[in-house]
Amino acid sequence: MTGPQKKKKHHVGDTFYKRKYKTKHRARDIDEVDNDLKKENADRLLKQALDFDKPGEGQHYCIHCARYFLSDQVLQDHFRTKLHKKRIKELRLEPYTIEEAERAAGFGSYIAPKERVIVTQPINKEEYKEPEEVADICSLNIDLQ
Repeated sequence: MTGPQKKKKHHVGDTFYKRKYKTKHRARDIDEVDNDLKKENADRLLKQALDFDKPGEGQHYCIHCARYFLSDQVLQDHFRTKLHKKRIKELRLEPYTIEEAERAAGFGSYIAPKERVIVTQPINKEEYKEPEEVADICSLNIDLQ
């Protein structure tokens, strides 16, 4: 009779592949995207010159997710996805700043981050508006689809 057998370890060295996948598919941070939401940066991103190295020649871009798409129809489909809606929800609060970190460390009194109304970018690129700050977002009745 044989005793207990040793368990085999199959996936010992997978951490290298996980790290490689994680860095390859990295999205832009919320504070970077928040900077892109300003009117002058958004106009520059939405009205790009043709670039044949980017998907869709760089003409179909989602500002909130910082992604290029092949066509306008694919971009419209993306607006209805869970990933886009999650990113919109993350962008509602103002991004974390150095001043907020100093206040949290005791160098000033705490000020709660302001909530904003973020809507999906319009189809027509000339209609883009900056996010609006709202004191109490619970008082608004906004249908987010």
